[in-house]
Amino acid sequence: MDEKLSYRDLIAGDIPPWVMRFIKGTGKAINRYRMIQGGDDVLIAASGGKDSLALALALSLRRKWLPVSYTLRALMINWIEHPIPEEYRDLLSQYFDALGIRLMIIDEPQFPSSFRDDFNCYLCARNRRRILFSHAEETGTKLIAMGHHLDDLAETTMMNLCFRASFSTMLPVQEFFGGKMHIIRPLIETRESVTQRLAEIYDLPVVKPVCPYDQTNVRARLKPIIRELSHIDKLTREHIYNSHDFSACIMDDRSGNDTRMPQS
Repeated sequence: MDEKLSYRDLIAGDIPPWVMRFIKGTGKAINRYRMIQGGDDVLIAASGGKDSLALALALSLRRKWLPVSYTLRALMINWIEHPIPEEYRDLLSQYFDALGIRLMIIDEPQFPSSFRDDFNCYLCARNRRRILFSHAEETGTKLIAMGHHLDDLAETTMMNLCFRASFSTMLPVQEFFGGKMHIIRPLIETRESVTQRLAEIYDLPVVKPVCPYDQTNVRARLKPIIRELSHIDKLTREHIYNSHDFSACIMDDRSGNDTRMPQS
């Protein structure tokens, strides 16, 4: 497809069945773990990549048919050492404005002095999380939504199992600071191929910040292995997901009753 479709068509209600399945699948994961409930204020960790943009789309569109409302905001951390092209600031702002989500882009150093010239994926992720937590604390936000998907979970499981002798993975809901904040992952049951298809067909303003370890880190090297396993059993990712017990991730009901949100 040479010319992409406009994401504004989706916002206007022209939603093909496969995109609707994606949105409803996101809603089922949210409902399963009670990630977002009526009156919640959710901060989306927007990287500018396909996954966080797809997450913002799903969270925004599903509000249109839910009997409860929640607030969405987005924060993008723009690394000073590897800034996004200036034109993408406008494109991203237009995208989030169209979704009814206020986007804030903040410029931060990717290599703070505390790193002492050391750098790796873990330190970069920790630095990003520190900035997100600091902003959430300043704004009184308790929920931070990240765009991690089913493939991320499968890769993390394999990393921990093969290289750390630990059968563990990223959680659908992760508690911090004694429950004062939670990271939620609404795309945790969604395959990466779905967000990739969205980015390929629709004109999402995807911008990928420069990462010196993007193609050489362990996660990138595990991706083809997961794909190869999926050729043996197409539900490999789902099997890895279902092998974990996430019952402790179900959040407490915050509406004063024990009913769950509609699965959409």
